Amino acid sequence: MMNPHIKKHNGYAKWQNLIILVTLLLMFISALPNLYSDKVNFHLSPNSTHGQPVTPQYLKELLAGHNVEVAEIHSSTELTTISLANKSEQGVMQKLLSKTLGDDYVITSSTDNDAPAWLKMLDGKPIKLGLDLSGGVLFVLDVDTERAFSERLKGIALEVKSIAIENRIRAVKVTQPNKQAITIDFSTANQNSNALLLAKIRETYPELAQQNTSDYQVTLSYSPQQQVQFRQETMKHTLKTMRGRIEELGITEAVTQKQGKNRIRIELPGVHDPEAAKRIIGATATLDFYQLAQNSNAAGVIRMKDDNGRQLRLNSQGVFSGSNIKNARAGQDQMGMPLVNLALDGIGGKKMSSFSKQNIGNPMVTVFSEYYRNADNKMVKKTKVINVATIQQHLGAQFSITNMSSPQAAQELALLLRAGSLTAPVTIVKQRSIEATLGVDNIDNGIKALTIGISFTLVFMAFWYRTLGLIANVALALNLISLLGLMSLLPGAVLTLPGIAGLVLTVGMAVDTNVLIFERIKVELKRGRKVLSAIDCGYKNAFATILDANITTLLTGVILYSIGYGPVKGFATILCLGILTSMFTGVFVSRALTSISIRANKTQLLGVKL
Repeated sequence: MMNPHIKKHNGYAKWQNLIILVTLLLMFISALPNLYSDKVNFHLSPNSTHGQPVTPQYLKELLAGHNVEVAEIHSSTELTTISLANKSEQGVMQKLLSKTLGDDYVITSSTDNDAPAWLKMLDGKPIKLGLDLSGGVLFVLDVDTERAFSERLKGIALEVKSIAIENRIRAVKVTQPNKQAITIDFSTANQNSNALLLAKIRETYPELAQQNTSDYQVTLSYSPQQQVQFRQETMKHTLKTMRGRIEELGITEAVTQKQGKNRIRIELPGVHDPEAAKRIIGATATLDFYQLAQNSNAAGVIRMKDDNGRQLRLNSQGVFSGSNIKNARAGQDQMGMPLVNLALDGIGGKKMSSFSKQNIGNPMVTVFSEYYRNADNKMVKKTKVINVATIQQHLGAQFSITNMSSPQAAQELALLLRAGSLTAPVTIVKQRSIEATLGVDNIDNGIKALTIGISFTLVFMAFWYRTLGLIANVALALNLISLLGLMSLLPGAVLTLPGIAGLVLTVGMAVDTNVLIFERIKVELKRGRKVLSAIDCGYKNAFATILDANITTLLTGVILYSIGYGPVKGFATILCLGILTSMFTGVFVSRALTSISIRANKTQLLGVKL
């Protein structure tokens, strides 16, 4: 008979232990970059070849006078590099250098991590910090989907007028009595042409419902379901456009999400120039190209003035809009004047080709439009003629906008057009700047709270559960490492201040897993089972309870993540990831550690004598 004191423990197989070990190693390597800090470097290069670089002594005195700490300064004839000692002073440094040396030097900045080369080769990156921890700017945008829908109907009304003109259907009145419908009045028109016009409209706009309100009047409208779909698609398009603009700004840690029904929340961590971001994020720029009314059968006329005060009469129906622009790049012409090179998509290219072929020698007007709220908080559309150019030849999908006011204006216009035109007016209803120093304080306070919580937990587990308590403490440490590593791996995971609270909660949940297992083991020991048998039964029988509890909590976290925003989403992210890592370490890792630590039946475990 086999001696119970040397009975082999029914633990994991070698391949199972190997999988656990490899997973922990991967999480450890992923978490390593968080031990290294980012170093901000400013680079100064003279604007002119005759300019002399500033001396390190001058820079030290300048920065010391404004209480900016510098780690080191390297200077040469072509480049001077300043390394900051405190990342939170990046904004102050940028403003100070721009104000003092901006006219004579080109100032650029870069961020470098102190991680070793081998870790950088593995593309290891630290956890992205949220707005409340790293500082930055918060914008809340209001998207006017109602006005976008009204503008859509207005464009359709102009198109209906154009269809009537092209088919020589006269005396047709097309009006838009409200924001929901278009009315066509045939009372003074030739009745034989009614069916032709309605057939053309049905062919062009099959989604529009046609309803006869009288013998001579037809109403065109969208169904309620189509209106809801239009507003949803408008919000999706606006979100996509905003994300494109943020990518163009080079901000990789931004959070852009829908907030409520018609609002968008944008968090820009690490942004120290809110006005520059506001010019791009808050701009509702659209670009439209028009034909002069005297050169066309205009269905409507728009009167505008150019920069020289000349009155222009434009065909109200544009040739094409900014939505047809595929790419835009700022550049210079042969005389060194700024311009924007445009590349159109297939639809825009065909429209431009057809229009330019028929209008060689005629002017085409480029109109820039944007929305803003006036002093009475009313949405106002501001339009400006930025270019009146004569078409010299047959154009295709690529051409240029010239006569830009400055290189900066050309670059900003190109950026906006690359990111995409907005189909709905967008205005900033909330703007908040958070200083980086406040973020540092939040991190310090959060780490203190986490340290205190972990310390009490470690002491309690070691005192109450003895040997198994020490195993639970090791599993708890591995749980935190795994959670940090998992957050570093996921590109969309951002650590916020409520996320740190989630870390503290994860510690309690991880320990709760072990408490359930250990108490179950204690029950089995009191029933007379040997140590190894009690451990096996404890882990097996407690697993169902642990799984049920964690699944219900995980569902709560998923709901919080799906409907929440900002801090709520950050908390939900840590909560969901923490549940996964605590299940992994609290059940599987601690089971493997228990199998390694306890290989034979003992006379006493968890205070129960056998």
